[in-house]
Amino acid sequence: MTAWPAGRARTATGIALICVLLAATTGYVLWRARAADSDGAWSLRPDRPGTVVYVDRGRVRQVPRGAGERAGRSAGKGPDCQRAAVAGGTLVCLRGLPGPMSSDVRVYRGPGKPQVTLPVWGEPSRARVSPSGHLVAWTVFRSGDSYVAQGQFSTTAGIYDLRDGDHYGSLEDFRPYVGGKPYRAEDVNYWGITFAADDRTFYATMASKGRTWLMRGDLTRRTLTALRENVECPSLSPDGHRIAYKKRTGDRWRLHVLTLRGGRDVPLAETASIDDQPAWLDDDTIAYTRPGDSGPTVFTTPADGTGTPSKLLNGASATAPVPRP
Repeated sequence: MTAWPAGRARTATGIALICVLLAATTGYVLWRARAADSDGAWSLRPDRPGTVVYVDRGRVRQVPRGAGERAGRSAGKGPDCQRAAVAGGTLVCLRGLPGPMSSDVRVYRGPGKPQVTLPVWGEPSRARVSPSGHLVAWTVFRSGDSYVAQGQFSTTAGIYDLRDGDHYGSLEDFRPYVGGKPYRAEDVNYWGITFAADDRTFYATMASKGRTWLMRGDLTRRTLTALRENVECPSLSPDGHRIAYKKRTGDRWRLHVLTLRGGRDVPLAETASIDDQPAWLDDDTIAYTRPGDSGPTVFTTPADGTGTPSKLLNGASATAPVPRP
């Protein structure tokens, strides 16, 4: 008997649907590529430390970290996308395409054409880059899985290695363990990948049967091990010792920081319900997107639970700092 058949079955279905979607949208994709090439070299620099990369109305922008709201539309800009992340001189851009459940992942190492373009089945949700810039990850919403009720969405997450072109596919094809035992439920969903510095270890959320877990992944062994319940959208700190995440209480999420060794769990000063994967601006500061009547706004708050939230950027989302060397 083959273990974990649901992940492979869903992956095969996803590949078939991707082929259909690509055939239906080839003309648009080719036109959009020509249009992007005609824009000339964009001014965003994924290797410029001390800056913040964010998405503003579907366009990647970059500002000095201290520029804040003064940056406005004069900030350096990059390609069109809905979700972006940057590290190690690599920019990953996750963008939706025309047609149902159709997106692509574009990877840039500097101004110009993307180094890699990957079709994915789903709507953009999350994107991340490993500290070295060698690995990129994405999460998409999708529909059509057999266990999902009509009108609902599931999620899927994948990883790609720029060094050798190794596509790790969906995390649904990894082997999950909960309580030290293999977990074989068919309704598993993954989202919110975040990388450690060793280019092997990563963390993500797994959901199944109404529960969520913080999972530690191993790319070499292709395994996922549950560490703690009720952890969503993890983000590993620059020092590699803490996880910022959102914790569900009823129908709300509260931002927390979890110490991996010892399990100390601290609620942050932000008390609004935050449905976002937070980002670390540095070892002491968390950035996140807060919705509002006039649009999304990026705020920051101390990582130790003290202080008060502070506005960083108006009309922005999907924030990612460019780390200092």
